[in-house]
Amino acid sequence: MTDVSRHSPGVAGRERALLVQVVLASHSRAAAADSLLELERLADTAGIDVVGQITQNRTRYTPSLCIGEGKLADIQLACHETGAELIITDNDLTPVQVNNLDLSLGIRVIDRTELILQIFARRARSAEAKTQVELAQLQYLVSRIPVSRRQQRFQGGIGMRGPGESPLQMRNAPMRRRIKHLTRKMSSFEKHRVQTRSRRPWPVVALVGYTNAGKSTLMNSLAAADAYVDDRLFATLDTKTRLLYLDEGRQILLADTVGFIRHLPHGLVASFRSTLEEVREADLLLHLADASHRHVADHCDVVDATLDEIGAQNVPRMVVLNKCDHPDAVEVLDALRSRFSGAIEVSALMKTGMDELRQRLLSRLEWVSSEARD
Repeated sequence: MTDVSRHSPGVAGRERALLVQVVLASHSRAAAADSLLELERLADTAGIDVVGQITQNRTRYTPSLCIGEGKLADIQLACHETGAELIITDNDLTPVQVNNLDLSLGIRVIDRTELILQIFARRARSAEAKTQVELAQLQYLVSRIPVSRRQQRFQGGIGMRGPGESPLQMRNAPMRRRIKHLTRKMSSFEKHRVQTRSRRPWPVVALVGYTNAGKSTLMNSLAAADAYVDDRLFATLDTKTRLLYLDEGRQILLADTVGFIRHLPHGLVASFRSTLEEVREADLLLHLADASHRHVADHCDVVDATLDEIGAQNVPRMVVLNKCDHPDAVEVLDALRSRFSGAIEVSALMKTGMDELRQRLLSRLEWVSSEARD
């Protein structure tokens, strides 16, 4: 079964894309619909106009294409009718699938992971963030170069070992050298971070949460920071740290971090390990959840899983329910209160609940400190 929807024509000058999604029978249809909506927002963040969507329900992925072979004609027709110049799949594709789809459709095909990498490349500002993104992109590209079954090898000559190098190896070599260089560069950033953390006299509280949950807005409200705020996904890539006064003589360092998202590429998690170390080494995590989002429970699950993946599962955390003043929050607040007993309800934009949050931070950090002393 295939669902096709067409959007209005794209804005002039922006690339037009068709979204393609395969939904397995074992997957939640509601979660799949939210994932596709999220993919559309990711495309907008990357400066791409979505002109149509195709969703196919299947029992399993096709190894060679991911989608069913019979749907290639439908996709080609939709591209012709909408003027799409790009296909973005919500499902992660193997190198073979990307190559086969490119050849079969005659149009560029990228998956969700590559789209996120493009966004990160656009949004990176600091030297560290740019290094992290480039490292993730190269690691991704090295694994995506298609391998021909009959790779001709250049014959080994005097002083050369074995049968020689294949064209694939020769293409990969510059990228692998660059990866080594960037890895060493990231190590130097990490050493600097360790030295900086060792000199900090204040407790560190890290803001974590699903992308676009309002972390930067909360930081601005609490610490009078100038964090960049945008109603797009991944508005913040660079970790921003500000000193926050809780009461007389008591301060904390409040760190804003990159937002999490479902299917966050493992390569990005690995290359952002230095930045995410702020999360692992924090005294307390403020898990900010968007209470107005209908899939907030799924988003909280993604945050928990990502924290486990980066090794922060044992860091104490406190849940803050944001956007509680939004009309859509009424439908899910009771369930969230039941799941997160003692969660703090705030509106970062309207600055409501800030006094209670400060008091809870003060008491919780004292509890963390006393526990550490024990």
